[in-house]
Amino acid sequence: MKRIPLVLTAAVLAFSLSACGGGNQQAQPPANQPATEAPATETPPATTPSGSYDAATAETMYKNTCSSCHGQTLEGAVGPNLQKIGGQLNKEQIMGILEKGKGSMPPGLVTGKDAENIAAWLADKK
Repeated sequence: MKRIPLVLTAAVLAFSLSACGGGNQQAQPPANQPATEAPATETPPATTPSGSYDAATAETMYKNTCSSCHGQTLEGAVGPNLQKIGGQLNKEQIMGILEKGKGSMPPGLVTGKDAENIAAWLADKK
């Protein structure tokens, strides 16, 4: 008699687990046809007076590195408001602040190509 509840429990468990997680499977092409992928579409970098930059990457980097002091929407918090910083500073001046720091902002939070990308993105905020 002990086997029936154990078998019943195993069957219910198997059924429950088989119902989970099947919704994200992608259809596979038939074995005799090669798989085709949709061509990747890349957004070209923005070209502006500040130079070319990748706005999506700059915004993500800003949110991950700068927003804790300057706010999610550049509105300012502990650090100054950056919503119109491009009307006050150009890309090179912003790069200088990123490299050397200013006030309570430490130097080198963002460096290299990431710093150039963010500086160009911020320089367009006018």
